[in-house]
Parts: sequence; C-alpha cells; structure tokens
Amino acid sequence: MTRVNCSGWLGFFSVIILKMSLRAFLDYNPTIGDRVFIDDSARVIGQVELADDVSVWPMTVIRGDVNTIQIGAKTNIQDNCVLHVTHVGPYTPDGGKLLIGSEVTVGHGAILHACEIGDCCLVGMGARILDKAMMQPGSMLGAGSVLTPGKVIPSGELWVGNPATKRRDLSAEEQQSLTYSAMHYVKLKNQYLAQQADRD
Repeated sequence: MTRVNCSGWLGFFSVIILKMSLRAFLDYNPTIGDRVFIDDSARVIGQVELADDVSVWPMTVIRGDVNTIQIGAKTNIQDNCVLHVTHVGPYTPDGGKLLIGSEVTVGHGAILHACEIGDCCLVGMGARILDKAMMQPGSMLGAGSVLTPGKVIPSGELWVGNPATKRRDLSAEEQQSLTYSAMHYVKLKNQYLAQQADRD
C-alpha cells in the first residue's frame, strides 16, 4: 500500500491507494489533494491534478501523459471512464488540456478528451465529449450522447443525441440535483475511505 500523507478528516490515512493506482510518466507525477479516494483498480498517470474530495471509481483511467488534466474539488469520476488529452503537434499546435470543474458528476463509462467541463455539471453514462468542446457551469449532457469538437453547452441546458443538440432548459429541480449528486458521491467516497482505514 502507498499512503499519501495529507491533513484533514482522516489525517495520515486520508488518501489510501494501491501503489500502482498512481503512476509517473517521465518527470510528471500526479498531484493529489486531501480526502481523495482512488479505487485500487483505477489508474491516474502523469500530469494529473486532483483537488480535495475527488473520487475516482473502479477501472477508470485518467492519463495525463501528453498534456495536463485538472479535476476540481468534490468531483466524481465514475466506473470505467476514460480521460485523456491532446499533444502539441503539427496538426494540433495548441494541444489540448482536460479541465473539469468542481462538483461535477461524470457518469459510468464516459469518455472525456481534451475538453472543458464547468462547475456543477453532469456528464451522462456513456457520453463522449471531444476536443475543445465545453460544458458551461450547471449544464447536463445526456447518457450516450456525443458532444462534437468545439461545441458549447450553455449553462442551464440539457443536450442529448449524436451529435448532441439542445433538448430543453433544465428545471430548477434538475439544477439543484447537480449539487446533490456531487455531494452524494463525497459522502460515499468518505465511507470507502473509512472502511479502508479500518482494514489497515
């Protein structure tokens, strides 16, 4: 076991992961905040920054090898997600970082590639978000949808389909549920961390 010494709710045991869950690439090591949960079957590689209270669930891969990935506080990346970036090259002179805000829910099996997700968004299960696409804060992408390169979902809207287009505005209740979803996963990952600490 590798223990990352962080202050906070569980003190020394606030981040407990299997050694292979965090992996360096060249001179880059992941940066992990306080009270982060990373399942031992997930992989976090290279130029990745996870803020406080992030959770990374089974079989997810977050690969920051050719550019940077930043994930904000209280965001959850659910099972079997793939997060990657675009390198700087002759056809992509600016490359492409992956930037995810705070209190974001990324549903099971989603793929995010060199895009930007604002705070309090929900990416539905199996959705795909491609290079330079953006979800503005408080927006939602439906399950199985594909947000094509460069497209922008404005705040407060639900987009669905392949290619994704606007379906409708989110209701007040749906907008409130975005924060609820994030906080539910904070509570859940704290239970996993406590259970892991008890076993140690």
